[in-house]
Amino acid sequence: MDPKPQDNILHVKMFGSFSMTYNGQSITGASKSSESQFMWLMQMILHHRNDGVSRDQLEKVLFADRDLANVHHALRSVIYNAKKRLKAVGLPETNYIEQVKGIYYWTKDIPVLEDATEMEALYEKAEAEDDPYVKQELYIDTCHCYSGEFLSNMSGVVWVAQEARRYRTIFFASVEKATELLRKSQDYFKMESLGMYASGIHPLSNWETVTMEALVSMGRYEDARKLYEDTVEQYFLEEGLKPSPRLLELLNELGDKMDHQYAVLDDIQRRLCEEGGFEGGYNVPYPVFQGVYRLIARLLERGGQSVYLMLCTVVDSKGNPMKDGPMLKELSDRLGDAIKNSVRHSDTITRYGRGQFLVLLVNTTVENCRIIQKRINHHFIIGRQRTGIEYHVNSVICAPEV
Repeated sequence: MDPKPQDNILHVKMFGSFSMTYNGQSITGASKSSESQFMWLMQMILHHRNDGVSRDQLEKVLFADRDLANVHHALRSVIYNAKKRLKAVGLPETNYIEQVKGIYYWTKDIPVLEDATEMEALYEKAEAEDDPYVKQELYIDTCHCYSGEFLSNMSGVVWVAQEARRYRTIFFASVEKATELLRKSQDYFKMESLGMYASGIHPLSNWETVTMEALVSMGRYEDARKLYEDTVEQYFLEEGLKPSPRLLELLNELGDKMDHQYAVLDDIQRRLCEEGGFEGGYNVPYPVFQGVYRLIARLLERGGQSVYLMLCTVVDSKGNPMKDGPMLKELSDRLGDAIKNSVRHSDTITRYGRGQFLVLLVNTTVENCRIIQKRINHHFIIGRQRTGIEYHVNSVICAPEV
């Protein structure tokens, strides 16, 4: 919804940060306190321009718990100043905010184009459309109307929180329905674009699966693999989450679909080998670690080796696991380096979550596990550092899930 320089329409943006534009002119308040009240008033009046807003609703939002001698007079003052501001900025002279039986309305003399209303209208049109292609495009347009949470800096206000939840639901439904139609029409290019847009607007909502499915379907396997690794890293670092079942399913599908050019065994083996020399333990993404674990568990059925799984967790000065805080990322990175520099080349490492690592120690003993723990502590603890590492060690067994 891009405002035209001279279209005599008040353009209102509710998604993300709030803004109003008229004939290319941005409309804001004069000072910090008056700007807030002016903006709160305009947000309610413009968004509810058809049904209106009651005096009680306006007073609750504008003055909250302030103890005013005459709250009705205060409201009239805010509305009076808002009208002066709207006239000064260049809007046609009229009674911008009208009152009818205690209900306040935006004037019909100045048309309004609001992104939230436009999104809702597009969604309703898509729902009523029968043609699959037109329906698909309408759902995509609906998604692109949504550029962020509804009035994101006002999420503590009840009416805003309710509307934000409603528009988020519409956005999620539009993405899902557009994806299904794009899948049927095999329009994977648009599907990739939609997935990237959705995951950018709502990170950590699993929309990366849409993009990855499109990449796999188009045969862009290396891009899909890179997206998977970046997504797993982001989810671990920001939320301590493992990849979703759907993302793992797509990774397995990626493996099944990958085809290589014909090659002789020596060439294949050369490509399988790591490039460069070995440096520390073998650091891999969690799904790869899971595969290594399961393979070793199967090999152990023949006996002859002792393998241990070690969980390393960053703990605070009281010995409690650290689950968040500004220092956790730096400590996690330092723990990863400490582990890699303390274990053998044949040992496998993965980041399991925020402040946690798993280590697969092959052909070792319980006593050697304790020695490795001392090495990790030596590399991790600096000076009088109060944080530390908690260790748990189990023998590797063949199990359905790790």
